[in-house]
Amino acid sequence: MDENKEPKIIAFCCHYCAFTAADLAGTMRQQYPPNIHIVRLPCTGKVHMNMLLQAFVDGADAVMVAGCEVGSCHFLEGNIRAKKRVENTKRKLEEVGINPEKLEMYHIAASEGPLFAQTSREFTDKIKKILENETVKT
Repeated sequence: MDENKEPKIIAFCCHYCAFTAADLAGTMRQQYPPNIHIVRLPCTGKVHMNMLLQAFVDGADAVMVAGCEVGSCHFLEGNIRAKKRVENTKRKLEEVGINPEKLEMYHIAASEGPLFAQTSREFTDKIKKILENETVKT
């Protein structure tokens, strides 16, 4: 991968927590990579395997799902359902030869803007390393 090229990362974010944290990060001037493309969902429980896989088909280098902290979901267990779906999708990615580490789930409260920014930066760095290793192998 060209070291100047930023990976395209799709972030499926819960409206009540992770999306609000991303907004707070911006308000606090906490920088996070501009290559994070946020898709706001009412709840991460709305994420399905097909959505996650379609993001890769449409050219995403990686996908993150960010929702409420465990036990704090506005829809009771949506984030727990999302976590299970992410784990199932990771297994499917591995079956088709895509590194499952390109898909991760995070739990970020609405008040944690700096954590959203930090998580976004760390995930981007991790994906850059994965893509570099894949380029070296080919």
